[in-house]
Amino acid sequence: MARHSGGRGWYGKLIGAALGVTMLATGASVWTTHAVTPGGSSAKPSAPATPGGDIKPVAATIAHASEAGERGVNITIDDGPDPVWTPQMLDLLREYEVKATFCMVGTQAQAHPDLVKKVVADGHRLCDHSVSHNTAMDKDSQTYQSQQILDAERMITKASGGVRPMYYRAPGGAFTPYSRQLAASRGMRPLGWNVDTKDFERPGTAAIVATVERELPNGPTLLFHDAGGDRTQTVEALRQLLPQLKEQGYSFGFPVR
Repeated sequence: MARHSGGRGWYGKLIGAALGVTMLATGASVWTTHAVTPGGSSAKPSAPATPGGDIKPVAATIAHASEAGERGVNITIDDGPDPVWTPQMLDLLREYEVKATFCMVGTQAQAHPDLVKKVVADGHRLCDHSVSHNTAMDKDSQTYQSQQILDAERMITKASGGVRPMYYRAPGGAFTPYSRQLAASRGMRPLGWNVDTKDFERPGTAAIVATVERELPNGPTLLFHDAGGDRTQTVEALRQLLPQLKEQGYSFGFPVR
């Protein structure tokens, strides 16, 4: 999986003394035919708020497939929540009755808990996308990887009002065997993607749509962004793609767990 950028990422600028992140110690593609129709338009939490002792480990392999079956599509949206772009995407998803998976950066979730709660209330699922979006975190120590994953999990869960993330997506795909096992032990399935829309580069709405049309045969999980810059093109691309994919017989679901 291609990395979006090198170094610590633009979120690194948000990390300062005020964050007070606690270092936590720790002991440690194919399309699926398992058809599970995503929830309807009624709002429901993406996962129950359970105490730590009730966490059930999941598979540590990187998920790409969809719970919605052979013609399923997973909309995944990274790097938020953002007060400008996340509400627009939520409105669009609600209009077309589509559920998505929001891969949230811990500092963003902590800064905008109202948006995290709105995502959950609309029936979408949460994904841990680390604390500071360091796309080179696979080069750092296990202690650092643990802090990035577990502190983000804590921040997102607190911001949501107790709903835990169901997936972990490493920034830029910077997974390690350790980070995958750690996330899986916390009930968060490592989450990959099949179609990188490159929307973060702002190539134009038409280019984003064309990338999805060209690469969707590679697999069902599509990668978009709702933070990190102007996402007008992403919003407009989704406005075209959601009804278009429905007309082509695709259904929208969540990644397998």
